Amino acid sequence: MSQTRRLAAILAADLVGYSRLIEADEAGTLQVLKAMKAELFAPTIAAHNGRFVKTTGDGFLGEFSSVVDALRCAAEIQGRMAERTATAPSSELIEFRIGVNVGDIVVLEDAAVLELRASLHGPLLCPREAGYDETRKVWSGIIDRHPALIASCAGAADVIAVKFARAREVLVSVRGGGHNIPGNAVCEGGLMIDLAVMRSVRVDPVRRTARAEGGVTWEDFDRETQAFGLATTGGSVSHTGIAGLTLGGGLGWLGGKHGLSCDNLLSADLVTADGNVLIASTDENADLYWGLRGGGGNFGVVTSFEYQLHPVGSLLAGMVLYPFSKAKDALRFYRDFIADAPDELKTIGALLTSPDGVPVAGIAVCYNGDLATGEKLLRPIRAFGPPLADHIGPTAYRQVQTLLDSAAIRGRRYYIKSSMMQRISDAAIDTLIDRFATVPSPLSLIAFQQLGNAANRVSATATAFSHRNALCEWACISGWIDPTADDVNIHWARQLSEVMRPFITGSDYVNQIGLETEEGSERIRAACGANYDRLVELKNKYDPTNLFRHN
Repeated sequence: MSQTRRLAAILAADLVGYSRLIEADEAGTLQVLKAMKAELFAPTIAAHNGRFVKTTGDGFLGEFSSVVDALRCAAEIQGRMAERTATAPSSELIEFRIGVNVGDIVVLEDAAVLELRASLHGPLLCPREAGYDETRKVWSGIIDRHPALIASCAGAADVIAVKFARAREVLVSVRGGGHNIPGNAVCEGGLMIDLAVMRSVRVDPVRRTARAEGGVTWEDFDRETQAFGLATTGGSVSHTGIAGLTLGGGLGWLGGKHGLSCDNLLSADLVTADGNVLIASTDENADLYWGLRGGGGNFGVVTSFEYQLHPVGSLLAGMVLYPFSKAKDALRFYRDFIADAPDELKTIGALLTSPDGVPVAGIAVCYNGDLATGEKLLRPIRAFGPPLADHIGPTAYRQVQTLLDSAAIRGRRYYIKSSMMQRISDAAIDTLIDRFATVPSPLSLIAFQQLGNAANRVSATATAFSHRNALCEWACISGWIDPTADDVNIHWARQLSEVMRPFITGSDYVNQIGLETEEGSERIRAACGANYDRLVELKNKYDPTNLFRHN
């Protein structure tokens, strides 16, 4: 595995960098440092968590591990220079630049980045440029990383920018169009390849297939496929991205009858670390096709996905809420009820806080079959309790996909822990109820998401998603708004995850796992299950330098 390289700010007047981060407002704002002792700025650099490296002819070199610190330092120096040099010609302005830092500093030349910018149909964004801050943000507000460059790709040809990063050993991350819960899509100080504007969907109603680009969300996808009365398994929140969900497996409301998202993947177009474009399917690069179905996004950048579609009309769906005093009975009822669930039924059992601020238990359902049969099947859920509220009724699929949207609002702060479970024991239910009574935020919830019968019937080694014997995914979704409450909410989720360890299989869901430095290698190995060794071989074949290590 190659050493991770990060981009650190270089403050220099005579070195060649790759992007002017701060430009003079007018002639004379800054003066080159040749008339001054650059060492005078060492205390300022140190105050911003930087290191004064050396003088460099007409200037100096400062090294920072964080681009944010470098920008703040540069802004302070800019202000000081403006006060002292009001008449310097614009040709003698100091330039604040960025270079690669791993031991010795390697400066990326302006010409190289200008060439990269010119090669892209979409914009190349640098810090402080319009659109940069919005583009670097993902679903969870706790992810606050600052790439040095963002390639906002307009198509597959733009994604070949990976060659730029590989040639210079620059850290790379890849962003699709949706949540990216752990925040792996955004790197600190590297190159982020952003697919979010690649959102076309093409439906073939005759073959019942759809091809969608890597930035598409399920809301985008369902809008197009439902125009023909078709759909495929695609999560449980409408603004989830198709890319991350599919590559990690892909639980969803249609999973009981049609399997996981990755089970419906027919082919994928992928840009490899060396910039080649491959097709992965049963007929071409079949080993890669196997790995993309549940193995995560570490093999390359998938620019488009082809899915099998299925007829999906009106569904019987919604949520029933029970008082928290009945939560233990409700979750035990839920466990027993799903034990004999037919293929047409997919469910979620949860502990949450109602809009009125009251803790409740809930069961959300989606029945994909004859409505009269579904009414009969779901009657016990609606009669149990009795419930506080019953919102089950005939529902269009696109509306079903929004049932949980209000619990997953973009920009809030989220921290998630999850694992696969083969059974839901009484002790596990008791533990969850006890811990939920101490939840610090009303925006947090705990849920069991049923894997689905069709997903269970697939062999553990048929695709890279190995957790085929799991009954459900258990998830703790800690959500809050106030940044000062980060520690208490994250601590609550972590503690809950630890006390749940005795009740889980040890198999984590790939889509909820962060970087190896944060999660540990054992958790990543467990997420891959029986397929770990085969995935390692695949990684060594398609990305031997480990360029895609941030996904």
